[in-house]
Amino acid sequence: MADVSIRDVAAHAGVSVSTVSNALNRPETVSRRAIGRVLTAIDELGYVPNVAARQLRAGRSNSFGLAVINITNPFFSEVTLGAEEAAEKDGYSILVGNSYDSLDRQNRHLELFELQRVDGVLIAPLEDQPESIERFRNRGVPVVLVDRRDRTGNFSSVWLDDAEGGRLAVNHLVQGGARHVAFMGGPLTVRQMSDRLDGARAAAEAAGVRLTEFGTDTLNPGLGRELGERIVRMPESERPDAIFAANDVLALGVLQSLIGGGLRIPDDIAIIGYDDIEFAAAAIVPLSSVHQPAYDMGAKAAELLMRQLAEPDERFSAQFEPVLTIRASTRS
Repeated sequence: MADVSIRDVAAHAGVSVSTVSNALNRPETVSRRAIGRVLTAIDELGYVPNVAARQLRAGRSNSFGLAVINITNPFFSEVTLGAEEAAEKDGYSILVGNSYDSLDRQNRHLELFELQRVDGVLIAPLEDQPESIERFRNRGVPVVLVDRRDRTGNFSSVWLDDAEGGRLAVNHLVQGGARHVAFMGGPLTVRQMSDRLDGARAAAEAAGVRLTEFGTDTLNPGLGRELGERIVRMPESERPDAIFAANDVLALGVLQSLIGGGLRIPDDIAIIGYDDIEFAAAAIVPLSSVHQPAYDMGAKAAELLMRQLAEPDERFSAQFEPVLTIRASTRS
């Protein structure tokens, strides 16, 4: 059978050659509908959009796709580094896609991974069970969920017990004398966030302390500063005496506003974050945090993906446990 050309794909999909080219090289410039037609044509014709087409048809691309929620969060930077170094040991490279808290961006990265014919996919998904990864499973391409437990039995996964992490954080605040804890984090459609909140709720209820929830649609220092300013403006009688922020990036922004507003940490208000990123220890008041072994989680995810390539009918999982790191922002 003669090699399939890009013109063949365009004719089969009913689009222009330039649309196919853009779908392969600049998918952000092409509509989702057009990309879907190009993908269908590629699958039906057996076209591989790669200069190494013959090599890929004969074997593998020796590459994985990795989609993370937000690469600007140092936690996901460490996850990426761990995955890259583990994959490189076995001769694989990793294509990284930054979803940047956008489901549409996540899906576009997955479409690009499919166009590039990656051998496997690592994904920290924004939604609980993204339908967009089903097509990889249907094509026999292994998928490993990163920082997310699979509850369907369809995918391998690497995760941390976030409910336990939430309990650890609030229990620590309560043991330091807190009677009114504020939880800050979200969106709760992200399973990690909802699990951390569930753990916080359970710990607060068991201790008989008040828990006030400040829901967010993202996690960044700017939003943290805004939330911190809200806390500063509260009457002292209504102000929480402790804060559990669902990640360190948010917590550092909150901490900045609390200090700028004249509150003493932890005497007036204690604060604990989550992830235990490198910057937590370097804050003006070193930040207590729930530690996640980000590098190890990324490396383990890549290892499970390679293991699944060797055993395609099996599914593997690895659970990590949270560890409390206590610093000056909370009472010992």
